[in-house]
Amino acid sequence: MNSKLEKIEQIKKLMEEADYILIGAGAGLSTSAGIEYTGKRFTDNFAEFIEKYHFTDMYSSGFYNFETEEEKWAYWAKHMYINCIGMKATKLYKDLFEILKNKNYFVITTNVDEQFYKSGFDKERIFAVQGSYRYIQCSHSCHNKIYDATDMVTKMIHETKECKIPTRLVPICPVCGEKMETNLRKDAYFVQDDNWHKQNEKYDKFLENARDKKVVLLELGVGFNTPGIIRFPFEQMVYQNNNWNLVRFNKDNCMKFLDIEDKYIDIENDINETMQLLSH
Repeated sequence: MNSKLEKIEQIKKLMEEADYILIGAGAGLSTSAGIEYTGKRFTDNFAEFIEKYHFTDMYSSGFYNFETEEEKWAYWAKHMYINCIGMKATKLYKDLFEILKNKNYFVITTNVDEQFYKSGFDKERIFAVQGSYRYIQCSHSCHNKIYDATDMVTKMIHETKECKIPTRLVPICPVCGEKMETNLRKDAYFVQDDNWHKQNEKYDKFLENARDKKVVLLELGVGFNTPGIIRFPFEQMVYQNNNWNLVRFNKDNCMKFLDIEDKYIDIENDINETMQLLSH
């Protein structure tokens, strides 16, 4: 088994020689960047909601069935602001951009915090499959459009009292009059707007152009929540293409399922530390 530093040198060499680099990013990357859904970051920002609803973390609280829209949006406005709208680019994502900015790259991510956009990555080369905390949509997806919620969220936060927003701030679909929801892939009503389809096509085109080239797939913090989007397809692509190599960065659980031993490098370590090593 090669040492971590030997693996880092292998990865650098592969990236230098690559014609294309495909980045696949999951929740582990943002967690490493400091966007944690538990601990002090959660308790500092959601004290009143913890007291009222006994929430234990931001992930599980996202599934809570609020009794009223006023309560729901009081929570979600803060959640959207803390994890996306009010966040600047994190150091880890900026470090990653510095490593990749001059490469022929494309990003596919299940993260909904927009860190790739904020950190300088070309928005035309990002496919955010699962949506974004910055947008809302009709809960029944009656029309194929999403809406920037930045101003709405800011107003909600400023006017939240006792874990409720004023009724006049509750968003209503401008087309059918139904409730609005965050634009997140959580049910069959997820809106895939024109831009979603455009970026999906660009992703497919990137893969097509890279087919017979030297390609490095950098998989960053992808677990088993939605493995069918990045983790399993990345292994399959490397298995099927001779000049493709997979580098899997994860704090734990770097297991693979296909026989790609000679085209696979795993770094089971904190992604922050790994990026520092790759930068030098």
